[in-house]
Amino acid sequence: MSDLPPPANMPPNGAPNGQPPGPLVVNLQYVKDLSFEVPGAPEIYTSMREQPRIDVALDVQARALQQGGNVFEVTLQIRCEAKTTENVTAFIVELAYSGIFTVNVQPDVLEPVLLVECPRLLFPFARNILSDVTRDGGFMPVALTPIDFVALWQSRRGQGGAPEGTMLS
Repeated sequence: MSDLPPPANMPPNGAPNGQPPGPLVVNLQYVKDLSFEVPGAPEIYTSMREQPRIDVALDVQARALQQGGNVFEVTLQIRCEAKTTENVTAFIVELAYSGIFTVNVQPDVLEPVLLVECPRLLFPFARNILSDVTRDGGFMPVALTPIDFVALWQSRRGQGGAPEGTMLS
């Protein structure tokens, strides 16, 4: 990080007007990994007669950046695979979109904040990236419907705990 002093209206603790930081602060968002493949190019562009069927898989991962700290990396992983009616793969797009969050909440609400609220904030940006990438790849843009992260979190908790790959420490 930089050794520059904070802006005049931003004190060293990172909160304006001397207020304590909020319960959830988005520090940074970024594309951690992005892959777009068209395995059947260029033939797929001329042989595809109708819009492909798109299968979407979504996962949320969270990890503390420092043991016992309150700064976390939350990653929204999305994989879309489009197949034609003949079951030929039109394209595969994989996106890992991450954010660095400072979380100041009680330990009993930490998991839902990391696995519900943080991905909810990241999702619109990841959705736009997927739409742009598929459109720029020569296909109709993939427009993901909004995700109910509460229901996703609750269903995964009902399956025996935190989602696979999710780390909270």
